[in-house]
Amino acid sequence: MYKNLATALRAVCVSALFSAVSISPAFSQSPGQPAAAAPKTEPIKAGFVYVSPITAAGWTKQHDDGRKAVEAALGNQVKTTFVENVAEGADAERVIRDLAATGHQIIFTPSFGYMEPTLKVAQDYPNVKFESITGYKTAANVAVANARYYEGRYLAGIAAGRMSKTGVAGYVAGFPIPEVLQGINAFTLGMRSVNPKATVKVVWLNVWFDPPKERDAAMVLFNQDVDVIAFHTGSTAVMAAAQERGKMAVAYHSDMRGAGPDAQIIAVTHQWGRYYTERVRAVQAGTWKSGTVWGGVREGMIRVGDFGPKVPAAVQQEVLAAQKAVGAGTLHPFRAGKAPVRDNEGHEVIAAGQVLGDAQILKMNWLVEGVQGKLAH
Repeated sequence: MYKNLATALRAVCVSALFSAVSISPAFSQSPGQPAAAAPKTEPIKAGFVYVSPITAAGWTKQHDDGRKAVEAALGNQVKTTFVENVAEGADAERVIRDLAATGHQIIFTPSFGYMEPTLKVAQDYPNVKFESITGYKTAANVAVANARYYEGRYLAGIAAGRMSKTGVAGYVAGFPIPEVLQGINAFTLGMRSVNPKATVKVVWLNVWFDPPKERDAAMVLFNQDVDVIAFHTGSTAVMAAAQERGKMAVAYHSDMRGAGPDAQIIAVTHQWGRYYTERVRAVQAGTWKSGTVWGGVREGMIRVGDFGPKVPAAVQQEVLAAQKAVGAGTLHPFRAGKAPVRDNEGHEVIAAGQVLGDAQILKMNWLVEGVQGKLAH
C-alpha cells in the first residue's frame, strides 16, 4: 500500500527470487558417536507494522495472514509481534524504532509511507534486517518487495467485462501513484479485451482507509450506470455497498465474500506468507541479503479466484486459463496487439506489437483509453 506521493516514480531493478533457504546443521556427527544435544537457540523475533486496523479482509488482513503463515511454518523457532493502525510518518518511525530496540531481528513495514521511516531507523540499527514492502529504496540492511498487482487486475477486468450488462465499470481509487494507475489501466484493458466498448469511471479519494468515504464513492458510481466496480482502498466498504445495491464488485487484497456474498465477481488476492517465511528463515540461517523482489502470478504472490455464485463456469474457466497464461509469460497486460495502445487523451503509450518493460510500468503516469477521468493531484 503506497502513500500519497504521486511523483514517486520507480527505477527498480526487479529480481523475483523465491528459492527456499536450506539450513545447515549446527555441527556434524561421526558414525558411532552418541547424539549430542542440539544447542538451544532463541526464536527469531519478527516485527510487523500495519497501516490500518486488522479487519475481516483487506490489505492489512493479507499481511497479517502472512505473519500467521510464518508462525505456522516455523513454530517455536519464531516469535512475531505486530502493531496495527500506525499512521505513516512520525508515528511509524516511533513504532519501528521501538521494535528494533526491543530485540526484533527482522521488521516488515508494509506501506509505501513507511519507506523513509524504515530507512531512518535502519541506519541506527545496522544489525536488524528490514523489509520495506512497496518501497523502492534499499540499504545494506533494508530489502524491498512488492507484487505485480496489475496482473490480477487485468484478469479481474476480463471477469468484469463478461459480467457487466451496461459495459460501464466504476473504480474507487486511493492516490494517483504508479501502482494504482497500473491497476486501473490493466483492469480497463482486461475489460476491453472482451468488450472493446467498455468504459471505466474513476473516483479518487486521496485516502487509503476510510470506509464511509469508500462507500459514498461507490454509491455515486452506482448512480452513473455502473453495474460492476473495482477499488484500490483498504476496507470492504465498496464490496458491502455493491451487495446493498444489488451490483457486482471485484474484491481486492483478499476474498470478500463475507461482505458481499452475492456481489463478489472475483477476488484479486495477495499472498505474502511464502515470502515472509523465507525471509525470516534467511535471518535464522544467516543468509539474509538486501535486494529487490517484484513477484506476480508466476511467483505465487498474486492470484485470482474465489468466484461469486453468479459467475458462470465458462467465465471462470476463461479467467483461470488467462491466469495460467500470465504465469507462463505468454499473456502480458501491457502488450499491444496490431494496433497501438493509447491513453485517454489520444497519445500512443504502447506501440503496436510492443510490450512495456518493468521500468516503464513502474513509472506509469497515464490513464488508458476507456478510462473516464483525469489524474488527481
